[in-house]
Amino acid sequence: MRVGLMTREYPPNVYGGAGVHVEYLSRELAKSIEVEVHCWGTQHSDEGNLHVRGQEPWPLLAEGPPAKFQTALETFSLNLAQMKPLAGIDIVHTHTWYVSMAGFLAKKLFNIPFVLTTHSLEPLRAWKAEQLGSGYSMSSWMERTAILDADAVIAVSEGTRADILRAYPEIDSNRIHVIYNGIDLQQYQQTSATDALDRYGVNTTRPYVLFVGRITRQKGVTHLVEAIPYLPAGTQVVLCAGAPDTPEIAQEMREKVAAARAAGADIVWIEKMVTKEDAIQLYSHCAVFCCPSVYEPFGIINLEAMACRAPVVASATGGILEVVLDGETGYLVPFEADPVTSFPLHPEQFARDLAARLTELLADPAKAKRMGEAGRSRVEQTFSWTAIAEQTVALYRSLTEVHRSV
Repeated sequence: MRVGLMTREYPPNVYGGAGVHVEYLSRELAKSIEVEVHCWGTQHSDEGNLHVRGQEPWPLLAEGPPAKFQTALETFSLNLAQMKPLAGIDIVHTHTWYVSMAGFLAKKLFNIPFVLTTHSLEPLRAWKAEQLGSGYSMSSWMERTAILDADAVIAVSEGTRADILRAYPEIDSNRIHVIYNGIDLQQYQQTSATDALDRYGVNTTRPYVLFVGRITRQKGVTHLVEAIPYLPAGTQVVLCAGAPDTPEIAQEMREKVAAARAAGADIVWIEKMVTKEDAIQLYSHCAVFCCPSVYEPFGIINLEAMACRAPVVASATGGILEVVLDGETGYLVPFEADPVTSFPLHPEQFARDLAARLTELLADPAKAKRMGEAGRSRVEQTFSWTAIAEQTVALYRSLTEVHRSV
């Protein structure tokens, strides 16, 4: 069996959870089947059963400033261009709307089964209009067309499964399969190394609250910045935050951080996406990790922190509810969400509630340590890539068998 994995992100061009997922899933799948990864970029490699083929989108609008919708337009053009190299595969498996139409078209043209993993849903991310402009209508159309036609839709959590049924009530619920994200337990584990902390200016003699993620409405980093005034005076906060969705949110982030610093906050802002090795050091030595996402189908970042024995304070939303055990591996902070944007209806209260839970763990290192140890145990028991790859291959085989019998 030869599967074509379609993704925008693949090493070294990984900036989000979907890219992390495909990176590790592809390697694990290649231990038992042939895997052909088609991604955005110039990557080209062959290693055993794993074949990586990058391709760059065509610059469709070469003159004048790029319109916001250009990303959606170039996405569709690249999906069309990827048809030729897909001719020799047995099953196609897409990840995110950026490649969903490649799967849809491959199914039609080559008569092969189509699997779609949804890491987020466009109807539940209204803020994407800020990033894509009118292209948001196009991305929503591509996702809807593909998800309703896929032979199987993989949801990365039970919460995501419920979201799919809410966003696309026409879909046959029997086609939705829950397969969690995973974690490389050998790579992500607590380390005593601190050279990365020294390089970034983190004071290793004092505890710190850590955030790791992109600067986007979804990840809620601005809510953490707004919580800083409610933390104990002098609390060190490390924001490992880069890759802003838009210039507007980047500017908003700068203004909020500047205001917090002017009020006396101790903020270390690492304004880029760091290497895995550096992230592991940051996780390993934080007093508490904070994930203030307003929308999170799974939240792989929490697995990374837990694997490094960090206690987690996270939003009580989406797939996070299935990852972080409230009161055991950390704390879940509820908020009342706007039904359209998913943003907190009462952002100041959400900031205060985040600060209260962070303060509780900062004040009780023994409890924080117990929760960190419990987090490591949880990821070992539930989220190994081996088990996830086995479930995925079993789904592939069941679909190909049905397809052959038709």
